[in-house]
Amino acid sequence: MLDESLLDAPERLTEADRRGLLRGAAEAGARVRTAARHAAEAGVPSLKPDGRPRAVLIAGPGAAATQAADLLGTLAGAGSPVTRLAPTGVAPAAGALRWELPGWAGSVDLLLIATPDGTEPGLALLAEQAYRRGCTVVAVAPARSPLSESVNTSHGLFIPMATAPYDHDEPLAGAAPGVLWALLTPLLALLDRTALLDAPPEAIEKVADRLDLIAERCGPAIVTYSNPAKTLAAELADSLPVVWTEGTSAGPAGRRFAAALAELSGTPAVVAELPEALAAHGALLAGRLAAGADPDDFFRDRVEEAPALHARVVLLRDRPSGGLTAAPGARDLALGHDTPVSELEPEAGGELETLAELIAITDFAAVYLALASGA
Repeated sequence: MLDESLLDAPERLTEADRRGLLRGAAEAGARVRTAARHAAEAGVPSLKPDGRPRAVLIAGPGAAATQAADLLGTLAGAGSPVTRLAPTGVAPAAGALRWELPGWAGSVDLLLIATPDGTEPGLALLAEQAYRRGCTVVAVAPARSPLSESVNTSHGLFIPMATAPYDHDEPLAGAAPGVLWALLTPLLALLDRTALLDAPPEAIEKVADRLDLIAERCGPAIVTYSNPAKTLAAELADSLPVVWTEGTSAGPAGRRFAAALAELSGTPAVVAELPEALAAHGALLAGRLAAGADPDDFFRDRVEEAPALHARVVLLRDRPSGGLTAAPGARDLALGHDTPVSELEPEAGGELETLAELIAITDFAAVYLALASGA
């Protein structure tokens, strides 16, 4: 059950935020600037790559590395050479995971390692394997971690991860807002140098500015009725979020939102891109999860009985290509099955800015839902 009174009690929110999630969301812009500075100090702006890499392989544990690969692959566009290396292992614990390079990987390929931990022996072994194959290795991880030594020994480039003092208070969640931007920002700067995507320093600074703006709009001191993140969190209480995305940038933002809901608040969610989502989730909305599926729910004892779980569509939109939009059809389908719809659409700006806005608002919403539900 969601304690909605907590949403408008900033002091109680702060007390409940034992994992520093709100701080991570509020300081995302600062984290981007620090990460960009670390990349510059590591020499990324002065790199002069000898052509574009044939493949960009990304390895790392947890949601942050998976989402970084998803975002970079999307930003690189059609024919993107970005591939995530999925780990194997007998357990999800960092020490049990192993990564392997594809058999074809060699001197014309780039290996990116992104981890908020840096103690994983599997990543150190991967860096050594890449060195033997002739792959270029770049890693983003906490400074003075065992991985930094392995990468330096392998003649790779190590970029210290932008961290905050409270990162060490509790184990870092892979979906935590600060973790994503700390890992993603140096990789954006690096791939800009390789001409795989467009992320010059001025674009990254605009991302930081947009994140600061969203932190002002969605911070804990802003009341629910004028706070889009708190509003969305309240709307998602006791519901199954059905996340539909439209526009290139909205896709990875929606997938991150679903992952953050699951990891931070324990809320399951399904996600799909429009227009395919209409066919993929049409039966779901017509079934027992539709708001009008249980006529006896009106007579439910509101005190003794838990509310039935019903779907709620969350429509994340960026500018769709060609100006064509499936949003009207999406609204008609949802409302035709008595399913409410929440919508988010970013202000105008560059692709990185609009992507950052969608991620920031949904990150805040996932954090508020986690705190108010006692997760």
